[in-house]
Amino acid sequence: MRVNEIFYSLQGEGFLAGVPSVFVRLSGCPLRCKWCDTKYAWDENSGDEKSIDEIAAEIDNWQCRHIVITGGEPMINPQLSHLTQKLKTAGKHITIETAGIVYVPDMPCDLMSISPKLGNSIPQDKKLKTIHKDSRLDLAALGELIKHYEYQLKFVIENESDMQEIEEILKRLGNINYEKVMLMPQAVTREELLQKSLMAAELCKRTGLAFSQRLQVLLWNNQKGC
Repeated sequence: MRVNEIFYSLQGEGFLAGVPSVFVRLSGCPLRCKWCDTKYAWDENSGDEKSIDEIAAEIDNWQCRHIVITGGEPMINPQLSHLTQKLKTAGKHITIETAGIVYVPDMPCDLMSISPKLGNSIPQDKKLKTIHKDSRLDLAALGELIKHYEYQLKFVIENESDMQEIEEILKRLGNINYEKVMLMPQAVTREELLQKSLMAAELCKRTGLAFSQRLQVLLWNNQKGC
């Protein structure tokens, strides 16, 4: 598997925010979100080639039960199921961070942490815009993930107007547990997070949806490997 980085930190987002976790960032992503904070993982050739046994051994450097597999987009990696199976056998709790654009059945996984990409993610560059716009949202794949896995939905909010698109997506998906849906302020820097958190919090109060913190931005200002 091509691995961009492995590091120990706190889960920064979602309902497990604050939980010490080992992060395994896989290389490669078909999306090109304009505000992506891990563009260095887009290239499928970035990072180092590691066997599943090598990844598991590196994870064991930390006495930590929670593992977060992220990217890039980890669900496009054909060896992901083999990695998660080995980690589950070792008694690990596995969260997979995904955009929800690929459905893989029978994946050993405790939490599918899904962040569907809204229109606010579309880049300005014409070439990247075409690549991203055609693949940023797959309701069929998203529906299957929600149906077959324990999940949380995290929507990145840039403006209040984003709620209209979120409500439309939830309506089209149908059988959604709204207690598993979170709003998360779009922020690449700590200053941006502070500016947009109040807006996101007010939307949460208005809609009844949960607020997702972004501890990696708040505590470390999105420093790589933190």
